[in-house]
Amino acid sequence: MESREIPERNATFSRFGGEQTLIADYRWWSVQVRPQQATLGALILLAHGPAQAFGALAAGAHGELGRITRDIEGVMGQFGNQKINYMMLMMVDPHVHFHVLPRYDRKIVFEGIEFADPGWPGLPDLGHAPKAEEAAARVGAKLRAVWPEL
Repeated sequence: MESREIPERNATFSRFGGEQTLIADYRWWSVQVRPQQATLGALILLAHGPAQAFGALAAGAHGELGRITRDIEGVMGQFGNQKINYMMLMMVDPHVHFHVLPRYDRKIVFEGIEFADPGWPGLPDLGHAPKAEEAAARVGAKLRAVWPEL
């Protein structure tokens, strides 16, 4: 029988802002607003614990992804995105995580901040972000307010 203990946080959680960027904490995963909003609503979907390979995750972590992706896709629809890209890169930050990028075919203004998706319809530009320093904080506050109950 699998333990109900939640795996510990890893360094990648802190690297992406820790508690300040946390949107939702599931048993096996955390959803964080991405500090650099490459597109409006960009997130980090991060596995708890030390795993540095997708196949090394516990079975429960794989199983929980269905619920989390439904939550992400349900909430992101409010921004009017056309698609969502899930990119598992793990080159700089080694713990299992996805960069979750809603994709847009046009510029979007959210709370007075203009968000673009210069890579559309091709690869997203992860280095792109709006000039407003408070962009991630504003997006995070909005997402926390509408995130489904856990």
